[in-house]
Amino acid sequence: MIHTSLLIAVQSTVPVTVEWNLSVAVVMITCNIFAIVIGRFAIKNAGNGPELPLPKPALWKNFGLPELLATTSLGHILGAAVILGLANAGGL
Repeated sequence: MIHTSLLIAVQSTVPVTVEWNLSVAVVMITCNIFAIVIGRFAIKNAGNGPELPLPKPALWKNFGLPELLATTSLGHILGAAVILGLANAGGL
């Protein structure tokens, strides 16, 4: 009985979510690119870990795998927040 009433209380507070579509993908990609650009200039000790296995431009010479993982993690957190915010505001 307690679990049922708790489930009903939680279900009434679930935020509005949208299904995946092109708009959601564009928002997530934009947030990830934004986080990578910010991280490129904000990370002080860059280049201490393993390098990316792909060729990169000279501007990104000290941008390795740890920096990529850190910035895309931040980008996904920002993206999820922006997507939920836009969904609740009716923007998506």
